[in-house]
Amino acid sequence: MNKILWIVLIVLVLTAPAFLYPVFAMQLMCFALFACAFNLLLGYTGLLSFGHAAFFGGAAYIAGHVIKVWGFPPLVGIVCGALVAAVLGYVIGALAIRRQGIYFAMITLALAQIVYFLGLQLPFTGGENGLQGIPRGNLLGIFDLNQSLTMYYFVAAIFLVGFLIIYRAIHSPFGEVLQAIRENEARALSLGYNVDRFKLMAFVLSAGIAGLAGATKAVVFQFASLTDLHWSTSGAVVLMTLLGGMGTVFGPIVGAVIVIALEYKLAGFGSWVQVIIGLIFIVCVLVFRRGVIGEMARLAKVKTA
Repeated sequence: MNKILWIVLIVLVLTAPAFLYPVFAMQLMCFALFACAFNLLLGYTGLLSFGHAAFFGGAAYIAGHVIKVWGFPPLVGIVCGALVAAVLGYVIGALAIRRQGIYFAMITLALAQIVYFLGLQLPFTGGENGLQGIPRGNLLGIFDLNQSLTMYYFVAAIFLVGFLIIYRAIHSPFGEVLQAIRENEARALSLGYNVDRFKLMAFVLSAGIAGLAGATKAVVFQFASLTDLHWSTSGAVVLMTLLGGMGTVFGPIVGAVIVIALEYKLAGFGSWVQVIIGLIFIVCVLVFRRGVIGEMARLAKVKTA
């Protein structure tokens, strides 16, 4: 089943510019990667973070500064953004994993709000105006990323590499330990695993890939804004993960596509967009309690049983 889904995903990614506006498709991939990174933490480790926007937006600002002010190529800027996000994830994760449940979630939210305040106050971020005019530049000095199709396939490569890293992490002994922690932390501890160390590793990996998504988005849209750091962005990624299927490999991608597509299609409703999406989310949670992919997997098992 996973092989079929991999083939479908690669085909869709490669052919998307034929039926979707490239910039919109790139936005989908950035948020899909962000949701997959968050799902590694929530769906496979059982840790609910309300502060993942700190890594997504923080990496966007770092990548933008490295590219625009320091003059480095976009690939270097994106890597720097992801690395800084991973370091920030280590700092926040080391503090947050000392608590569990709602206390863990509130600590991540509080620390993310500090990052938001820094984004508002630090001089290089541009404050409320954001960091604008980030140049796309060239890839390896050969490919002009100002061309939409070239930029699209650059983003597609980043998305597939990031998703592959998550996929390999999930389907490895490391991923099995994370799932054991999610199911029964006390039992994992009794088996001799250093639970806090595995939690921190998962948090850092999730933060780094979330940063990779945020840095890539900054290059795509050529700006980084406070919206990327706002708590609503953290809420949106939670929605994407739950809607697509928490704890499923491909669920967050589906969830991200649904949420971003709805925001695009319902843009004409103005401030009512969030209300409408909220109502749709409530209906989906009631009807698809395991998420879209989760329910599809359950139905497939029922039919083959």
